[in-house]
Amino acid sequence: MAVVCSKGDWFVSSCSTTLVAIHLKQSREPFVFDCAKAEKKPKEADGGDKSAGDGPEEKDSDRILAFAASASGKHVALTDDHKRLVLFCTEPSWQCISTRWVVRRCTSLVFTQAEDEVFVADKSGDVYSFSVLEPQKPGELKLGHLSMLLDVTLSPDDKYIITADRDEKIRVSFRRSPYNIQAFCLGHREFVSALLVPAGHPDWLLSGSGDGTVKVWHYETGRRLHSVDLRQLGLDSENSDTEKRFAVSRILSSPDGRHVAVQCERLPSVQLFMVDSGTEGSLNPAETLALPLAPWDVTFDSQNQLWVLLESEDLNVLLYRYSEQNWKVHTCSSVTVFPCTEVNSSLTNCLCLFIAV
Repeated sequence: MAVVCSKGDWFVSSCSTTLVAIHLKQSREPFVFDCAKAEKKPKEADGGDKSAGDGPEEKDSDRILAFAASASGKHVALTDDHKRLVLFCTEPSWQCISTRWVVRRCTSLVFTQAEDEVFVADKSGDVYSFSVLEPQKPGELKLGHLSMLLDVTLSPDDKYIITADRDEKIRVSFRRSPYNIQAFCLGHREFVSALLVPAGHPDWLLSGSGDGTVKVWHYETGRRLHSVDLRQLGLDSENSDTEKRFAVSRILSSPDGRHVAVQCERLPSVQLFMVDSGTEGSLNPAETLALPLAPWDVTFDSQNQLWVLLESEDLNVLLYRYSEQNWKVHTCSSVTVFPCTEVNSSLTNCLCLFIAV
């Protein structure tokens, strides 16, 4: 499994135990961080704890479970299977500024817009807050759930923390007093796997689920504005079984707020939508990108280009640009793709992008 993210001038990818950051505009050496070589948790601090929510068959490893970048790209955080929370600053150069420890394995991270805190959701349903300004300060429990959390996000004004769980529910809580619940967004029939407050629409929430739908909410009131059943768009047209279950794994918004991309697990396609600029939260299906393989991950960069990371060693990345009302594959000789073996011999399926200035 590999994950990609583009923030500011940095393109960041993770695979297995390694995080790689490439500067998009300057010829710099890539920053590489290997969790297998990171600080180990002291045994006295561990205490042999086998936390609830971590099954007895799971053993500590150094595999990266999730990472996130702040809005400005000045901070990045990752969490791994060894229950580390590693915080980086990216300016003037990349460096690790702290390694802290979470209680249970984590599923999702998000920075506040103010970039003073990072929120961490874990497998037992808890959300912890870790200070960015005090990078050695232990985490603080903010809220709990009865079910495993699959995603967490924040409203653009940092007023609300929004969580999605395995039991079909989306909860909107006040960040400063999380015990006060503002609303629930209810309507999915399966686990809620992806959340997004889209660019340009700070009062909307997009959610994706194992029921194969994407829904648009006015999250402050919990009112559903729109729903799209992805199966009706032919995302799995090659499979004659129309009842086949598939889950949304990723929802992304382009920085200009015009486009939304949706990725589903194990499907070799990405669905693109145009965002209706009105107030009713409509997503208009625009195009289905047919891919040679199922993607590991997708991301928009600051130029509204769509990067697609494929499950392949030979052709790692496809780059799409929106032109003349269509998304077109862009071929550019200045983009060179190396397999992760060029960075770490233990990794065979990740990517490292070197982009010429």
